[in-house]
Amino acid sequence: MLPFRLQLDSGVPAYRQVMEQVRFFVAAGLLRGGDQVPSLRELARTLAVTPGTIVKAYSELEHAGVIESRHGRGYFIAEGPARLSRAEREAAVRDAARRLWLTASQVGLSPERTEELVAEARAAAATSPTVFNCPPTT
Repeated sequence: MLPFRLQLDSGVPAYRQVMEQVRFFVAAGLLRGGDQVPSLRELARTLAVTPGTIVKAYSELEHAGVIESRHGRGYFIAEGPARLSRAEREAAVRDAARRLWLTASQVGLSPERTEELVAEARAAAATSPTVFNCPPTT
């Protein structure tokens, strides 16, 4: 199973985090059209949330055309789902950067040290992308 994780202290609702992760897995090529996503109960159990949380995430993803429900078989990535647009990709990264700077500030890291840590993470991802469960950077 893909590495779904929740950050309960992030301020982002759990269902939104699930949605963002599914979209990321699709954009990164880790999930492709026709791939089955975890069942509602399985993912709820893994993340220790109510099944209703996963129902809400999957419903919104289905409405957006990212996944589709197949009666009696579960949920699958929609065939030929639209990749995230450039604006959506940039918005996702901008949001992650905002959260990073907020966290760094809250724990007392200087902007310089934060930038050093980002550079280290980028270098690590370029040399060992499987650490982050994502394809190599180009």
